[in-house]
Parts: sequence; structure tokens; C-alpha cells
Amino acid sequence: MNILEYENTQEIKSHGLADFPFNIYLCSIPLDFPLVPAHWHNDMEIIYIKKGQGRITVDLVPIVVNSGDIIVVPPGQLHSIEQFEDRSMEYENIIFQLNMLMAVQGDTCTEKFFQPLLQRQISIWNHYTPDSSVYPVLSNCLDTMDNICKTFAPGYELAIKGQLFTLFHSLISFIKDPLPSHQNKSLDRLRDILKYVETNYSDKISIADAADICGFSQSHFMKFFKQNMAVSFTDYLNDYRLTMATRLLVSSSDSIVNIAAETGFDNLSYFNRLFKRKYGCTPTAFRNRS
Repeated sequence: MNILEYENTQEIKSHGLADFPFNIYLCSIPLDFPLVPAHWHNDMEIIYIKKGQGRITVDLVPIVVNSGDIIVVPPGQLHSIEQFEDRSMEYENIIFQLNMLMAVQGDTCTEKFFQPLLQRQISIWNHYTPDSSVYPVLSNCLDTMDNICKTFAPGYELAIKGQLFTLFHSLISFIKDPLPSHQNKSLDRLRDILKYVETNYSDKISIADAADICGFSQSHFMKFFKQNMAVSFTDYLNDYRLTMATRLLVSSSDSIVNIAAETGFDNLSYFNRLFKRKYGCTPTAFRNRS
């Protein structure tokens, strides 16, 4: 099972080796986990749909993806991956740090493309389908990197970097202007709120606590959160806690009572009721079928 590790909204898991921060993960939804909650990180991420159908949300924009689709997520963008209706999906996560392609002393590639992308001064189109003009190049790069990573032959690092440079060259024509400042400000507030939730979900969190994070009144905060996330803050918090509970049910042998408490539910019957409503079974049944 390939479950990404999070300390908060910002993903902190190290990808690849320290001197070559590149890795590929094969994942399945809902077989491995029901969803990957909204998060962000400073790495570049490419999501390559291998089979099935799912939904990926990037900076609050939902995208229904199908077999063959490619999603490019630059550093700093909020994104989540989830099951779409009753469909299953297999996908690859290609995650790497942009600095592995950047010259220490700076060069044209670094200054004109990679540094602005890392600093979110420019953005890239996120969704590429098989009928996109650059799709043959993108998919060939990803397939070639797959094959390279099957053997890790001597000098594979050079081959991976070569494919990444080719991939980015194909993306140049899909650079777009960054979001207006007011939209960026809203996303920054959401990052702060989600970070707070994911750092403190095991503790008691009130709407007042969350509202204080972005300096809003409680009523303004509830409206702001619902408008941007399409769910109430309470529903989001419960869903996040339930997601963390499913991971503990699969990865640990802790009792249901302890798992409920560890994920912020101080009432076992309430936890069981919410869990069954979301997943269609009890926590015990979920654990037994995983």
C-alpha cells in the first residue's frame, strides 16, 4: 500500500534520495485509500492516470480524469485526489524537486522558467488529455522514466533528467498568468486553515479557532470556507478525521475506541455513525475487508 505521509497540509515526506530527489509511486483509489486530502508541497508532482476514472482538484478546481490523462501540479498548488462516484482508479505519482534541474549559479533555464515556477510567478496548465497537442511527448517522457526506473542502470540519473527537460520544454507553450492577487490571498488563507486542521485534527477544534487563523469573524469564516471548499468547515473537519481513521484502521492494530480518540472523536457512537454514513460500513468491517 502506498500511503503518502503528511504532518500537516504541507506534505513533508522526502521523495527519492537526498542527492537525487525523484520518485515514482503507483497508487490505487479506493483500494489503497479512499482519498488523498487537499494538501500542498514544494515538490513538483505529475499524476499519470493508468486505469479507470477519478477526480483530482487543483487550487479548488475539480477535474474528472480518465485513463491516460496527465495532471501537472507545480509547487505550492493545493491538490487532492479522490474516488469519482463508484469508479476505481490506478495512477502514478511522479514527485521530484525542481532544484535537481536548476543550476547552482543560475542559468537561463533556472532564471526564465524553473525559479519563476517555484516562486509561483508563472503557472502551467494542469490537465492534459490524450487529444492534447503535447500529449505524445508528455506520455512518452513518463513511460520512458517508468522503464528507466525498472532497472536503475548506471547513469539512470542522466536519463531521468533528460526526460524531465524534454517534458518541461513541451510545457513551455502552456504557461499561463498567475492568479489575480485576491484569488491568491484566498488560497493562502485556505492553506493556513487546512494546515491548522491537519496539524491539530486529533485535538478539539472550534469554528472560533479556525476563524482566528485568517482573522475572520465566525460568520464570515463559515461563509468563506463554504464558498471556497463547497462544504461546511464542520463537514470538512469530520471528513478529514475519518480519512485519518481509515489509515489507522488499515495500518495499526489499535482498538476502534483508541482510533476514534486519536482522530479527534471523543464520542464513539458519533464516530461510528459518521463512519458508516461515509463508508457504508462499520470501522470494524472496514478493517476486516482491507
